[in-house]
Formats: sequence, structure tokens, C-alpha cells
Amino acid sequence: MSLIYNIQSSVIKSLSSLFGQEFTESDFQINQTKPEFEGDYTVVLFSLLKKTGKAPQALGEELGNYLVAEYPGLFEKYNIIKGFLNLAVPDSYWLELLNTYYDNLSFGRQAANGRKVMVEYSSPNTNKPLHLGHLRNNFLGWSVAEILKAQGFEVLKSSIVNDRGMHICKSMIAWEKWGNGETPESSGKKGDHLVGDFYVMFENELRRQAAELKVREDAGDISHYDEAQQHKLIELQQHRNKLLEDKGYSAVAENLAQLDAGAHKERQELESRKEYKIIKEKIAKIDAEMMETRRGATPIMAEVKQMLIDWEAGKPEVIDLWKMMNGWVYKGMDVTYKLIGSDFDKTYYESNTYLLGKDIVQEGLEKGIFFRKPDSSVWIDLTADGLDEKLVLRKDGTSVYITQDIGLARQKHDEYNIDKSIYVIGNEQNYHMKVLRLICQKLGLSYADDIYHLSYGMVELPEGAKMKSREGTVVDADDIVAEMEREAQAKTEELGKVKDFTPGELAELYHIIGLGALKFFLLRVDPKNTIEFDPTKTIDFVGFTAPFIQYNYARIKSVLRKNELQKNIHLPLDFLPLEKELIASIEKYPVIIRQASEELNPSAIALYIYDIAKTFSSFFAEHSIANAETAEKRELRLRISTMTANVIKSGMRLLGIDVPERM
Repeated sequence: MSLIYNIQSSVIKSLSSLFGQEFTESDFQINQTKPEFEGDYTVVLFSLLKKTGKAPQALGEELGNYLVAEYPGLFEKYNIIKGFLNLAVPDSYWLELLNTYYDNLSFGRQAANGRKVMVEYSSPNTNKPLHLGHLRNNFLGWSVAEILKAQGFEVLKSSIVNDRGMHICKSMIAWEKWGNGETPESSGKKGDHLVGDFYVMFENELRRQAAELKVREDAGDISHYDEAQQHKLIELQQHRNKLLEDKGYSAVAENLAQLDAGAHKERQELESRKEYKIIKEKIAKIDAEMMETRRGATPIMAEVKQMLIDWEAGKPEVIDLWKMMNGWVYKGMDVTYKLIGSDFDKTYYESNTYLLGKDIVQEGLEKGIFFRKPDSSVWIDLTADGLDEKLVLRKDGTSVYITQDIGLARQKHDEYNIDKSIYVIGNEQNYHMKVLRLICQKLGLSYADDIYHLSYGMVELPEGAKMKSREGTVVDADDIVAEMEREAQAKTEELGKVKDFTPGELAELYHIIGLGALKFFLLRVDPKNTIEFDPTKTIDFVGFTAPFIQYNYARIKSVLRKNELQKNIHLPLDFLPLEKELIASIEKYPVIIRQASEELNPSAIALYIYDIAKTFSSFFAEHSIANAETAEKRELRLRISTMTANVIKSGMRLLGIDVPERM
């Protein structure tokens, strides 16, 4: 048990003995003592005053005396500062900790707790390569899985490959039209990149055809739309016109039109008006719906819809094309996964799970949970739950995303009987995940409440541009890793400390530094926050970066290679401030793992390991290790350094980051 929990337990027992009533950890707070005060940990007394009937000073003295008397191995003295009881831990505690764990590579890890968790991440589409957004997803999912393992959970890493559906058919249609038999071998491209190129070609043609429909629509010709599409467009246009007539909006729009192009401040002031912004956003949403309707009415989308029907019907030539192009993508993605260090215990394929989802939908229809509309599409009404109606089967009987997700949720439970199913999915799917959990609850599935969405923010480029693969502006994962390796090489060569490395060792070092910097940059931020990614800011040997941590680890290993531990030396019982600060920080490692596990938040590990490295850097600058004052001090500092290196390596490994033995 870690020190903080020992202190918490001791305080609870002491309070119960002193005041003859039950106390729990929620009755008080324990914090690390502020640097300006004497002590190691502080009990905040204010929340205990009413329950104990004591004034702060009296309560502090009574509790402090009891703790020192009853737990001499844990507390050697105390002081009270205005309602804060500061407790000092004896050096003997830190010495015993160091002697017990300094060479224990499993320090911080918990024994198996008997609970099973599945973490689903990556979940790529087979119509394009992995991109920067996928990298955050992979790094986050992999790290969360490893942190849960360290906390004692049995963890299964899984991925659902979205290998069927309209998006896949888009690349297939494009290859049929413009591929001319091209293959990864003939083009010299990775298979996932080649298929992604055809997806971009399709989207370009789709935009062109949608623009043509818009021209005809503006001329009053909507004959190319079916009845439902015509009705929707007319309804949307009427709503749009009504919004444009709003007096507040139209007045601002008119003023904007009259402004000169150089009237920047006036333009900003007008555009920032609340009523204008609200209506503008509504109009943008309507325009997007109208565009999707046009896209759905294009001739090329009709081909996609027919191909999906043919695929579900098992048409041989469609299945053969699908298998060939998906095979190209799988080979390309395998290379990328190996490059970034991502792996899975189980891979699911939508092409296998969607049928199970359709079976569950049929069960729900029979129970009255789903309903069929006149056009034969199947829906669920969630309006009473604050959501809306959700499509679960198209009118032609083909599946949508939610269909396969319902089936996959059952398959996961039936195969592994997991206690918790964690989905690592971006925050743009928050609504989708709410719907999935709610549908499973309404179906009465026993595992519905075990579904957990680990939502994370998007990764944006410095200029704020969103990465959209359909426009062909996506930042491919392979390209990002290569760029990071180049940055690592440039920064390392600036320092000029790798002259004795072979070319092979340098290549490995640049990969470790570059990939480590990328992972750390994407994991050091709370998952729910959006990240602005700039490769030039990720690799720095000073500051809150992986290279800074890696450098300090390599520095420790260099010291340890030159100075052998002497286990027969009796260590001194007098820690200097930085020695004590470093070992006290290391002691918190199990608590940090628990925190990161409970919050599913690797950034807690990243911040902690950075603080450890920063404290060691100060310690190293202040105190000589090899030339310590005495042999006993030298051994003490070597053991502190050994334990520091072990915790850094362990913590960085939980983030999926390697640490080089030298750099």
C-alpha cells in the first residue's frame, strides 16, 4: 500500500478511536505539504470540525499527538498551521522503501484483480491510410490498455475494422472507373495509400456532380431528385429563407455588405453579434444538409448504393474486388501499426458483425422497440430520452454503423464475458455512442451499462484546418512519423553528441526520439481536450517533452554503467532535501497509476514522469553521485538513481514510449 493510503488509513483509525464514531476518506483531505512549510503530508482539518466538535488547533494537537504515538514508523513529528495538520515522515520510511524497491522492475504494478476489460481503439476504414487523428486514437487506446493492466485488470485490446459500407464502395467505384488495373506493385505505393488516392478521386467527382445539380436546382430544375429528396430540399430552402428574413440577421448582413474590405474591426464586431452568429450557424447546418441531399442524388452515388446492395447480396465480382482492395489496405496498415508500436489481441470486421446486428434489430422489431416506416426503413424513437429518431436499417435493408455496433457489443460480451467495454472514439461520435448505449439498454441487454465511451478531442494543424480525407488534405500517419524522425535527427545533430553511433544505431535512435516525442505530445494532454499539432514544438531536449525525459534516463544509465552498486554498504539515515524529494516523488508511482486507471487518462502518467525527470535533473546538478561525500552517500544516490530510471522506463512504457540507453 502506498504512503498516501497508509496515512489516510491511519488518520481514519485515529479519528475513530479518539472520537468514538465512524470516519471515512470522504470526511477529510490529505495533500502534499506545501514547500514553504515543514512536513511531508497535510491533513486538512476544517471539514472535521463539526463532526468532532473541536477547534482547529485543539483537533490538530490531539490528532497529531495520537498519530505520532501510535504510528512511529510513519510519523516522527507534526505542526499545525491555521487548520492544517502537517505530518513529517521519518527518513527511516524512505530508506526502507528504497532498500525494498530500488531494483524492483515491477514497482507500482498491482496484482490481478479478477476483472476483465476490453479496450477498442484504432477502428480504421479500409478506404484510406491511418492519419494523424488515428495516431491519437491508437496511442490513447494502447496506453489506457497498458495502464489498466498495470492496475491489475485483464485487458483485451481490440479493433473493429470498418471494411464494408458506402465509404468502401466509393474507393472501389473509383478504381473501376479510373484505376486502369493499377496495383500497389505497379504504382510503387503502399496499398492503403493507393486505395486512399482513389477515395479522394471519388470525392472530387462527387463534388463536381453535386455542383452540377446545384446549378440546375438554382435554375428551378429539381426533376433529377426523387420525391423524398425534392420534399426535403424544398423544406430546407423554406427554412433557410425564413432565417434570412430575421431582422437582426438581415440588418447585420446588410451592414457587412456595405463595409469596405479593409474595415476589419467593424466587420469583426458585426460578425460577433450573438443573434447573427446563431442564425449563421443554423444556415450553415441547413446548407450542409442540402449539400448531402445533392450528393445523395448524384449518378455516382447511385452506383455506390447499388454496389453496396450487390455486396450484401454476395455478387462474385463485387466481392472479389472488395477482397483485393481490402487486402492491399491491410498490408499497408500492418506496416504502419508495426512502425508506431500498436497491436491488438482481437480484430473484428464489420463485414462479419453487421449481420448479427441485423438479427438483433429483428428481435427489437418483434418486441416493439424498433418500428418500420412506410419506405421499409427501420428506426428507433429516442425523442422521449432527449435525442431523436435513429435509423438502424436503410429502406433497402442494408445496415448502417449503429447496426454493426449493436451486433459487436453482443459479440464482445458473448465471447469474453467482459466486465467493461471501453470504446476509444473521437468526440464527434458522442451522440452515436449515447445512442448505442441507450439502444442496448432498451433492448434489455445485460451488458448495456458496461459500455463506456472514452471520448477524446480532435487533432488540428496549427492553422486550425480540420483534416478531412475526402478533400485529400489528410496528414498520413506514415508521413508524420517520417517527419518526426527528421526533426529528431536535426535536433540531435545540433547537439553533436552522437559521433560514436553507427548508422544503424542512429536510425534507431532517431525513430525512438521522434516517435516518442509524437506520442508524448499527443498523450500529455487530457483526452477530452483538442490538440493543435506542430512537429517543430514536440522535439525539445528541455521542457515538457519526451526527449527531455529520455535524455535524463540516458544520463542515469550512463552513471550506472560507470558506477557499480555495492549492496553490502549500510546506507545513511540522513536524506538531503533533493534526495528526499526525489524518493518521495518516486513513492507516488502506484498512486499515479491508480489515478490514471480510474480516470482513463494517460496524461497523469506523462505529467508525473516529467516531474520525476525534472526533479532528477535538479538532483543531478546539485549532488555528485560518483564523487559523493562518502561511500555510503554514493551508494544511496546510486540506488535512488536506479529506482528513478526504473520508474521513468516503466511510466514511459505505459505511454508506449521507449527510452534509449544512451543518446
